[in-house]
Amino acid sequence: MARSLRLVTALAMAALLTACSPVARPVGDFGRAAPSWTHDTAMPVAGNVLASMRKEPVSDFNKTDQEEEMHDRVWRFLVAAHAKDWLFDSSVELQRTRIIPPGKDEHYRKDRYYDWLKRTEYASSRTRYSTVGRHIAADIDTLPTTFAAICAVIEVDRQRAVAYAGLGGGLPAATAGNLQARKYENDAFIAWFVRALNYRYDSYDYALDNLLVETPHEQSLAVNNGLQVLGTFVARANRADFCGDGSRHLTGGGVIIPSRYQRSGDTEVVLPK
Repeated sequence: MARSLRLVTALAMAALLTACSPVARPVGDFGRAAPSWTHDTAMPVAGNVLASMRKEPVSDFNKTDQEEEMHDRVWRFLVAAHAKDWLFDSSVELQRTRIIPPGKDEHYRKDRYYDWLKRTEYASSRTRYSTVGRHIAADIDTLPTTFAAICAVIEVDRQRAVAYAGLGGGLPAATAGNLQARKYENDAFIAWFVRALNYRYDSYDYALDNLLVETPHEQSLAVNNGLQVLGTFVARANRADFCGDGSRHLTGGGVIIPSRYQRSGDTEVVLPK
């Protein structure tokens, strides 16, 4: 009875919260997540109850500064405010707060970004290449610090395990469960980031292939070069190389840049007016 009551209460709370406010997380300056009691406190509380009812590990540990930073830096890769919800911002927020089970993003279609790009009106067809190039460049600019934040959380989990191995005998029985649950939560969030990064790469790649057929221009070379750089980060993420400099194991990772048969042309990216 208590279990059913908790489930009904959590479901009612989640429904009320999502009905009374926009489901997508509010955005502040520079595309960063804006503080919100609903999204930062209430929805996660309801989500934790629902996750527990689904038998998912839920940790009672406070988040470290490193974990908070990782969540803040990864979040921009889970959504795409600059492209009108091509990353399903509402379902991302429900998944982030654990109101819905993890893995919803695994069903995203890579053609959504190109569809948004195609229906957006530009004065010049070359500007669509510029748009893709700028989005790729913005991702590349933030990836080093995002990788560093993930690396810091991996180290925190390692330090927790070491500390528990030495002190576990004198700690409450619930500590071991909280330790394992937080490791599960962090691993799941990192895996989500890896999927999101692959999805972005695949979406950009699909868009560029289609633009080459629809409106072929020499600006494709610069966009393809940006994709190759992004691909190196994707390969590192796929092999969980967040703490290195990317110089080891340069082969593999599951990313192959297909030839686009472009042999010459201007590498300049034309910025929109």
